[in-house]
Amino acid sequence: MQTILAQLHALADPDNAVFVGRLLPDIPPEQILGCRTPPLRALAKSLGPDSSAVREFLHTLPHSYFDENQLHAFLIARIKPFDDCLAAVEAFLPYVNNWATCDQLSPAVFRKEAERLLPAIGRWLKSPQPYTVRFGIGMLMQHFLDARFRPEYAEQVAAVQSDMYYINMEIAWYFATALAKQPDTILPYLTEHRLPEWIHRKTIQKAIESRRIPDETKDYLRTLRGK
Repeated sequence: MQTILAQLHALADPDNAVFVGRLLPDIPPEQILGCRTPPLRALAKSLGPDSSAVREFLHTLPHSYFDENQLHAFLIARIKPFDDCLAAVEAFLPYVNNWATCDQLSPAVFRKEAERLLPAIGRWLKSPQPYTVRFGIGMLMQHFLDARFRPEYAEQVAAVQSDMYYINMEIAWYFATALAKQPDTILPYLTEHRLPEWIHRKTIQKAIESRRIPDETKDYLRTLRGK
């Protein structure tokens, strides 16, 4: 049986590696094999979550390749018991070093039992690890903007202070998405300039680009851009 790393090398795509490298300038090119997402997901499905090879892979951190991190995220996403999945996520998050892996780490069980995530989200938002913070914001955006929404969740995101681009961009995405789903609660963050200026302007930009925001709201948002 091929090792997992050998299977990843078999999926390597040099042309795609160049493309991915442009999107992830902080990752050294030699650490990108260029494996495409559909084959990686198929590999995760074929390996299953319980084999000894997968258990060894999930416990061998850090990985050497971006593609290993991607596969790691897809394997975690298939873990069904909530506690086991959460433990695997928390073990992996300190090693997540790019926005793509962070954003593709989306366990299915979290959608079913999202309320159980709240204590962990509170920890993640206060983490010194930037992609752990981004992941926490992403979980609030994915699972807590519809029926589970509470105003204090937006307050938690607004309280995050960072000079890191990938955190501030996620905050802007959160508020632009939340504006479409919870406009009465979220609009005052913009009308009252509760967000840092860069995030304020980026939120408005993303909201204006959204198909879920009514045109009359977009027109009003344009008046809030400031200088």
